[in-house]
Amino acid sequence: MSVAFRREDDDEHKEPKFELPLPPGENLVTRRGLAKIEAEVARLEAAVAAEADDEKRATLKRDLRYWRARFSTANIAPPPPEGEVAFGSCVTFRLNGQTRTVSLVGSDEAGPAAGLIPFTAPLAVAMTGAEVGDLVDFGGRPAAIEVLDTRPIVEQAG
Repeated sequence: MSVAFRREDDDEHKEPKFELPLPPGENLVTRRGLAKIEAEVARLEAAVAAEADDEKRATLKRDLRYWRARFSTANIAPPPPEGEVAFGSCVTFRLNGQTRTVSLVGSDEAGPAAGLIPFTAPLAVAMTGAEVGDLVDFGGRPAAIEVLDTRPIVEQAG
C-alpha cells in the first residue's frame, strides 16, 4: 500500500510544543517580582494537580517548568545607588515634551501599562547610570531624555 493512503497518527499533524523561552541574561528581580514568581509556581502546581485533561495538563506542566526555572535563577537585586537610575529605580523623565514615570524591574514583573518596564528594555538601558538633571541619548537622538527624578521603588509584596 502506498504511504499516501496510510492514516498517520493524529499527533503527527499537531504543531510541536516547545518550551517557553527564557529571557536572556541575569534574572534580576525585586522582592515583589520574586513574590509574583512564587505565587505563579503555587498556582500552576495546584492547576496541574486538578487538571484531568492530558493535553491541558501538559501545557500547564510546561508553564510550571518555566516558572520553576525563573524561581531557581532569581536574584534579588540590591537597592539602586542613591540618586542614580538603576534596576529597582522609579524614574521620572521627560521625552518628546511629555513627562512620564516608570519603574525598572525584572522581565517577569514588567507591565508597561502599569509603568513597570524591564531593565533590559531600550528605554531602561538608555537611562541606566543617569542622575537627576542628566540628558540622555535615545532612539538615535542626542539628549532626547531628561531625567527629572529617581528614587528606589517602594515595594509591597503581592
